[in-house]
Amino acid sequence: MKAEKTLRTVGATSHAKRERDQHDFYATPRIAVERLLEKCYFDIDNDVLEPCCGQGNISKVLEEWGFHVKSMDLYDHGYGEIGIDFLQYNEPFDGDIVTNPPYKLAQEFIEHGLDIVGNGDKVWVLLRLVFLEGQKRRQLFDRKCLRAVYVFSKRISCYNHGQYENYQGAVAFAWFEFQKGYNRDPVIHWIN
Repeated sequence: MKAEKTLRTVGATSHAKRERDQHDFYATPRIAVERLLEKCYFDIDNDVLEPCCGQGNISKVLEEWGFHVKSMDLYDHGYGEIGIDFLQYNEPFDGDIVTNPPYKLAQEFIEHGLDIVGNGDKVWVLLRLVFLEGQKRRQLFDRKCLRAVYVFSKRISCYNHGQYENYQGAVAFAWFEFQKGYNRDPVIHWIN
């Protein structure tokens, strides 16, 4: 017990106890969506696509705040249209995308999202702050489509396969705002 608590404190995981979800499904805590909306409500289009809706955590909060949300997912986690692979989804979308994508496919989700939204529309993704690193991702950032990064001052936890646990994570998360047609340097904001 003490070793597991120590591992969580430094941001590691106990693989003997908790394997990484095979579909990279880590549910978004409600507070993460609420804090984004408190800060950016008027910056998000009224029509939203949530391509990784999972259990509906993002979609439900957006709907409660009055947004029209199209929710879908490749896998059945109990919410939205299922069996839709977003990376193969080629219908143009007139609105913004708000999602917590599988981390291993995050760059592909952002690039594809920017391909299907209209000029001026946005792709909002919840990711670990470390997403800013990496040579491969540098090509994405060099496109100057990253408009803003909203860093959580207080750490949040995304939940392995939607299994909620009562602890504060040791991983820094942020909302990344990408905008099609944006061509300036990004700004950094903080979310309480």
